[in-house]
Amino acid sequence: MEIGRTPGFPGLEPSEIRRVSRALPSSIFHLPFSILMVVMALSACSRAPELTYEQEIAAWRAEKDGYMRSSESPAPPEERGTFPPLEYFPISAGYRVPAQLEVIPGDEIIEMSTSTGLRRKMRRIGTLRFTLQGQPLTLTAFVDASDQDVRRLFVPFNDLTNGTETYPGGRYLDLDRTTTGIYDLDFNRAYNPFCVFNVAYDCPIPPRENRLTVPIRAGEKLFPA
Repeated sequence: MEIGRTPGFPGLEPSEIRRVSRALPSSIFHLPFSILMVVMALSACSRAPELTYEQEIAAWRAEKDGYMRSSESPAPPEERGTFPPLEYFPISAGYRVPAQLEVIPGDEIIEMSTSTGLRRKMRRIGTLRFTLQGQPLTLTAFVDASDQDVRRLFVPFNDLTNGTETYPGGRYLDLDRTTTGIYDLDFNRAYNPFCVFNVAYDCPIPPRENRLTVPIRAGEKLFPA
């Protein structure tokens, strides 16, 4: 018998037996032992393999393409059925970096300009400090001033690709709040504001403090007019 393997259930570690067992209904354990082993082996072999990082981002992009053609799309109704796939920079793990959030004490409110000429009140939550391609950078994370739920952070930014390769008004990142203060800052997930697809939307314009002095060739590209 091979060390670490389970008798009668070849090819699976004991931990896999426990995992598969938890996933099966209790009634199945009344089956004869030989049949039970076959059922558990098939269940273990049928589990979906974990996606690589590149596959995960590709799947996320494909899901968004489907969303843009759905009834919930920000695109005008008459354009949804034939909405083309969004354009992206090639996926690059170099644009995925850890960031440390330094929380800003108090309740600091600013007014952001928007795409329709209005002003949007936003609350500064903190400063994200990170290093990208050897250069130390910062971005401020916000929530809407009227939003009491601060579990999701809004990070609008400009960079040196705006107006040529990406939307002139900048792009956005969303981050789920963490308890550690460490964030997975992934520019491959940077996306265009909805006003790119429909002028009826009122989109915040990144403030001066979030204007990066480097090109971010990752995430969503300029949408063809």
